[in-house]
Formats: sequence, C-alpha cells, structure tokens
Amino acid sequence: MLHAVENASGTGDLSDELLALRNDIAGQAASRLQALAGEDQLNGDKRAGLENLCHYLSLRHHDLRSLQRKLMWRGLSSLGRLESRVLPTIDAVLATLAAIRGAEPPFPPPSEEAFFRGENLLRQSTDELFGEPRAHRRSRIMVTLPSEAAERPDFILDLARRGMDVARINCAHDDDQAWAEMAKHVKAAGADLGRRLTILMDIAGPKIRTEAVAAEKGSRLQAGDLLRLVAKGAPYVTPDVRFSSAVSLPEIVTRVSVGDRIRYDDGKLEGVVESVSEGEALVRVGHAKTGGAKLKPEKGLNLPDTALGLSPLTAKDHSDLAAVIGHADMLGYSFVSRPDDIDLLEEALAEFPRRDHALGLIAKIEQPQAVTNLPALIARAYCRNRPFGVMIARGDLAAEIGFERVAEMQEEILWICEAACVPTVWATQVLEDLVKEGLPSRGEMTDAAMAARAECVMLNKGPAVGEAVTLLDSLLSRMDEHIFKKTPTLRALKSW
Repeated sequence: MLHAVENASGTGDLSDELLALRNDIAGQAASRLQALAGEDQLNGDKRAGLENLCHYLSLRHHDLRSLQRKLMWRGLSSLGRLESRVLPTIDAVLATLAAIRGAEPPFPPPSEEAFFRGENLLRQSTDELFGEPRAHRRSRIMVTLPSEAAERPDFILDLARRGMDVARINCAHDDDQAWAEMAKHVKAAGADLGRRLTILMDIAGPKIRTEAVAAEKGSRLQAGDLLRLVAKGAPYVTPDVRFSSAVSLPEIVTRVSVGDRIRYDDGKLEGVVESVSEGEALVRVGHAKTGGAKLKPEKGLNLPDTALGLSPLTAKDHSDLAAVIGHADMLGYSFVSRPDDIDLLEEALAEFPRRDHALGLIAKIEQPQAVTNLPALIARAYCRNRPFGVMIARGDLAAEIGFERVAEMQEEILWICEAACVPTVWATQVLEDLVKEGLPSRGEMTDAAMAARAECVMLNKGPAVGEAVTLLDSLLSRMDEHIFKKTPTLRALKSW
C-alpha cells in the first residue's frame, strides 16, 4: 500500500511537470503562428497543420530527456513520436496520469479521430501532390528522366511497369520540345497501365557550375593544387596554376572573399579562396577524394560562406514556366531560401492563365538559409493555398553544410515537415551504385530502406535505373510493414 501511495504521489508531480510544459507550448505557439502567417486566413486543414508545427517547434525548444525517462518506466508515451500530434499526445498522457490518481484530467482526452488527424492530413496532402499511392506501399517512387526518354516511350512505360509513380524532368537540360515529348510519353504510359502518373518539372535556378575548363590531359586536382576561376573569357593555365575553369554565373568570382570555402561536384573536392583579382579567383585545394578529382564542365560549385544575393528565379526559369504550366503536375523550385522567394514565383505564375488543376510546388531544401527558414517557407506556401511538398536535396545540402551534418539535418527536416503535414521527397544518390553500375552497395541499401519514412523517394538517371526501380518498389513495400515515419510497426517476425 505504501508503494502505491508513493507511486501516486510521484505521478502527481509528473502530471504537474507535463501540464506546465503543455501550458508553455500553447502559450508560445500563438505568437509563433502570428509570426509565421500574420493575418493571412488559412483553411481548417492547413491551419491545423501550421498550429501543430508551432506546437512542435515550441516543444523542441525544451530538453525533454529527463521527462521522457519518467514517462517511459511508467508505461506511458515517451513523447518521442508525436510530430503530427503534439497536444493530443500530451493530453492523452495527462488523462492517463489523472486516471491513475483517480482525478479529473485537466483537458479532455482526445478522440481517436482527433489523435490521428495530423497523420490523416499528411496522407491527404501527399495524395493531392503526388496522386494516389500504390496498393502495396505508401511511399512514391520518382525517377529523373534522361534526355533519350524524349524519343523512347518504351523506356518510360518500362519504368512505370516497374513501379515509377512520378517522372522528374530537369529543366536544366534539354529544351521545351524534348520536355513535351517526355510528358506525352509519361501520360501515355499512365493510360496504358490504367493509373495516373504525375510529372515534376524542376526549374534550374541559378545553379553554379563549371563551364569550359583548361587542364593538362589526364591530370587531377589534388590537395595543395591551385584552381583558377575566371569570370570572363576562356580559362587558361600557367606553370603555377595548372587548372582553370569558367563558371556559369560570372558574378560569383567577384563576390567571393579570401578565406571563403568552395566545394566542387557535390563535395568531391574542397578548397579555400586564396586570392581575388580582377575577373578571377584562385582557390587552394585543401581536400580531394582519393586519387584526386578530374576538372570537368557542368559540375556543381557550392559556396557555403559566400553571400551571393542571387534570385532563385532566373530569366531562363521565367521562360521555362510556360512549358511547366503546360505539362507538369508539380514544379520543383531550386535555391528557394526565403518566404519572399515563394512570392516571387507566385507573381511569375500569375502572368499565365489559371489551370484547371492547381500546380503543385516542391521547395528544394539545399542551402543553410532554407533550413533555417523552413517553417516560414511552409507557412508562406500554405498561405498561397497551393499543394506543397519539400525535397531534401541531400547532394547540395551536404556540400553547403558539410557531410557530417547532413544525416542529422535530413532527420530534422523530416520531423518539421511531418509536424506541418507536409510531404517530403528523399533525394540524391539513392541506390546510386545500382543505378550507375548495376550493383548496390550495402550502405545504400540501408539508406534506401530508411527513405521509406519519406512520402516520395527520388532516383537519378543511369543505365540501370529500371533495375533500381524494381528493387526500390520491393524494398519500400517491405519496409512499410516495419515502420511508419518514426514509429516501428510490429508485424509478426518470421525469421525466428
């Protein structure tokens, strides 16, 4: 009896601690919502998602580890999987604690419908953006189409038969005629199979790439080498600088400062700006992949320390919007980093006639500022009332924030988006060895399995992309039996 009294007393203290947390979260959330959405009127579902996001952000400013352990040993929720249902989870725990003590709960316990509302809103948002899911798996498969897909309807039909749900057309390559052919083949494949395939057209944005290069044939950049970047004219080499490249955006050469880092080709090489002179910058290589990195045209450059001040919407993007509106279900927005960037795109889209079906928007999160502003980006997109999703562009993101941080950051982006009922795309180098070489590595199989927590998984183009679609279709289906977002689902094990 004494033990029971002690337990009840401890439960009362725990209830007070949890109630104080709830009151703090609710108090902060109102001001957060005002800061994110202002006076904009949101419909019920989007407002519910944004309110829950504000609750989640307020919650995650607390260190909950001690509280979690107190809850766990009493057989209560550890609050570790409440992204889509912050207050409902806390209210359910408070109600249970009250029942243990024989007291009235401070808030009514949520109904089953209210408890899982956020989960259902995420499902609805995902269906609205990507189309209906396959019967055997939750996550969609997106495939980047190669240039030859414009002339190969059989190739696209084969991808669809293997499990492709979304075709991605990268507007950084090819032209509007090729894009129109690809879109036609995708729609025809969907009609043949009796299911809707959706199309994402990814506008290029101000992608910074190498252009013409100059280097001794067969040579590779190694640690200690100098690389000359030129703003105008042809790249050139000298005895002391044996590598040189023009760049797609010449203004970057004038905006870098001594000490700024530059990463090449998704981080295969990193250097630091050593000097800047009229029209060129010299970069000293500090790290390079084993064996060195070959300098090639059309490879990405990332400048994580440089304030470039570039608009995410280029003149080319403006001209490409007509094709996007004509063919796509979704637009992929590169280099979006501030809420004003959403407004900039909306103003450009407003110049075209309205469509029968709203064009979806997928914000590609690939810069540190985009990560910081993610809640504000979600809020602005919600206020614009457009189907919305987020792509975790892990290649550029890793090159911007560092490889050691990308793993934790992709997790945090998944959590934030789930809290806001926003579908996510897990992108960059999924099954890359299989796509390119025909055989997956063990590490990338695990990565692909973890991708099942996202609503869509993207494969890049490559010779064996069809085989990768087949494998990913099976893998995602099997993972759906084991996990939903962060929650393990305990089907019966059959191996033991």
